[in-house]
Amino acid sequence: MSSEATARVVMNVPREKAWEKLRDISMAHNYVPGIVKTEVTTSKKEGVGASRKVYQSETKGLDETVIEWNEGHGFLIRLHRGDAGAPPPFKDASFRYRIEDAGNGQTALTTSLIFTMRWGAFGEFLHKRLLAGVFRSTIRDVALSMKAYYETGEPTTPEKLKQLKADLKAKTSH
Repeated sequence: MSSEATARVVMNVPREKAWEKLRDISMAHNYVPGIVKTEVTTSKKEGVGASRKVYQSETKGLDETVIEWNEGHGFLIRLHRGDAGAPPPFKDASFRYRIEDAGNGQTALTTSLIFTMRWGAFGEFLHKRLLAGVFRSTIRDVALSMKAYYETGEPTTPEKLKQLKADLKAKTSH
């Protein structure tokens, strides 16, 4: 059974400017928490078939290949380790970045992790009981980090993300 974790933020950047940044698949380390390096691994730099490797350390990489491209509005990437498929706990996984005009020179960004868990009923149990909140939180962190990076042009550090989350909590608790 396929599941999805989604987050949405509104950025103070026009959609065309947001698209200039989003279409550059070599920049994920600037806004995906935990990623320290991004390397484009295909001669194709954008569009269906373009691929990158993102690293959580200098040696531990995850392949991401564009499987759907919506010019000016976003793309869908498949998460995999070479030909071995998605990393555990996923049977398959993809990540969607979508932008749309939000009016007043702003852009709505939606980030989504779409996945199927491994291990059948046990995997579903793990997802529902333990991982659903972790996945939602992680996807929200990506959206917040992208918003900060797109608005300032500065990479989102762990310290900056912590402040963004505290600011969001303060704003939503009033």
